[in-house]
Amino acid sequence: MRSLPLFALAAVLEIAGCFAFWSWRHGTRDAWVLPLGVLSLVLFAACLAQSDAAHAGRAYAAYGGIYIAFSLLWLRIVEGVVPDRWDLTGSLVCVVGALIVLFGPRT
Repeated sequence: MRSLPLFALAAVLEIAGCFAFWSWRHGTRDAWVLPLGVLSLVLFAACLAQSDAAHAGRAYAAYGGIYIAFSLLWLRIVEGVVPDRWDLTGSLVCVVGALIVLFGPRT
């Protein structure tokens, strides 16, 4: 169960790191954000590696759904864009899928 908070933190770190590059590439930030982006991505990888999932591929698959939901939160909070019903519906499907991957019964 400790994976969910780790996935949430990992999502914020990955999105922040990628956003640093995005904002620099699109001319809204100066190059000084790039080292912060790299640091954020390194911390993301370290955080995701702490998952208690038995296999990396399963952890990454489950993380993907959480990442999508947090990306839409980022869209709303940081970029000021309100996700539409299709964003929210798609995100819900992905989160449900992530929970099935993470907590589904294993034989």
